[in-house]
Amino acid sequence: MNFKSAFLHEIYSRGFIYQSTDLNDLDNIMNKKKVSGYIGFDITSDSLHIGSLVQLMLLHWLDFYGHNAIALVGGGTTLIGDPSGKDSTRKILSKEDIDKNIENVKRIFDRFINIKKNSFVINNYEWLSNINYIEFLRDIGSRITLNKMLTFEAVKSRIEREQALTFLEFNYVLLQAYDFYYLNKNHDCILQMGGSDQWGNIVSGIDLIRKINNQQAFGITSPLITNADGTKMGKTVDGAIWLDTKKITNYNFYQYWRNIDDNYVPSFLNLFTTLPLNEIEKLSALKDKEINEAKKILAFEVTKIVRGKESAEEALEISRNIFDSKINDDRLNNYSVDSNKIESNNFSIIDAIENLKLVNSRSEIKRLVKSNGIKVNDIIYKEENFSLKSFSKNDEIKISVGKKKIGILYISK
Repeated sequence: MNFKSAFLHEIYSRGFIYQSTDLNDLDNIMNKKKVSGYIGFDITSDSLHIGSLVQLMLLHWLDFYGHNAIALVGGGTTLIGDPSGKDSTRKILSKEDIDKNIENVKRIFDRFINIKKNSFVINNYEWLSNINYIEFLRDIGSRITLNKMLTFEAVKSRIEREQALTFLEFNYVLLQAYDFYYLNKNHDCILQMGGSDQWGNIVSGIDLIRKINNQQAFGITSPLITNADGTKMGKTVDGAIWLDTKKITNYNFYQYWRNIDDNYVPSFLNLFTTLPLNEIEKLSALKDKEINEAKKILAFEVTKIVRGKESAEEALEISRNIFDSKINDDRLNNYSVDSNKIESNNFSIIDAIENLKLVNSRSEIKRLVKSNGIKVNDIIYKEENFSLKSFSKNDEIKISVGKKKIGILYISK
């Protein structure tokens, strides 16, 4: 499709658009004037993870092309929980926990949108907390049919699998539709974006705006990004890949992108970097060993966007020290232990990996040792009793789990 508006041209060319409503009309409007668009984020943790990165990049491009990008934090809706993409009811957080999470997450938005100029962060608790339930049901609930709600994939899939869907969660559709209606009425917001699992919620908001405000509104969803095993992007077997530096180091964040499957390189360069499209095309054409250069660029660019240039340069330097210069870098995960504990077999390879936070469970560490998945000083570790006694005279040892997880164990005498 050929778009006149720079924003739609950019996100279409990069593969952000999966579902949409009335794109031609939206294109005409965006080509003529600045518009406001929003994406909602439930704040179930004190950080977002990479599963939110597509949405953050959409806000970035909206802001970049001079429109008003609104990051809606769900201080109200998080108290209920979105059933979309979930197999079970979410744990309900207290308002105090949600408020703490919001304060931490707000800092992440600063890297993607210009809060001091075009864009802003807003909390839906501001208006949802003051709703009179009787009036809400009469004015809003009467305009969204149960018949339609039951066709939404998020609701339908839970019911088909006979998994519990509480009335509390069922109300979420009404509340998110109301969010869009409220932002349209009070901030002239005409566009909601989100993941493909939000389609039903977005369409409900569009219908509500048409019925009550008598205005046209628009929706765009992005494709669901999954890991190689088909699970939703953002979490791995070892836990979430967080955006916050306090929850995962710059090096580990960088290495996640450096070690992605080759098949993901073209789409990830488009979605998660701001590199020019012609440069991405050249990098995407690389094959075999050369594709590692594209992965390095991807890892650096994503880390730079999420954490800043200094963090990206730090991660790159650590990687070069380890893999090119074979230098143990003390900025890696590290832990100190007394040699006597190792000599007496009171500190094993399992203890070392656990304290280095390279693997979550001790049983998984044992499995990795038995399957030759652990290296000590670049040599496969094969001790059946999990002892480190043969290394007790060393000042330090490098412990590697797979290709990307590395920690330094310092041994004090």
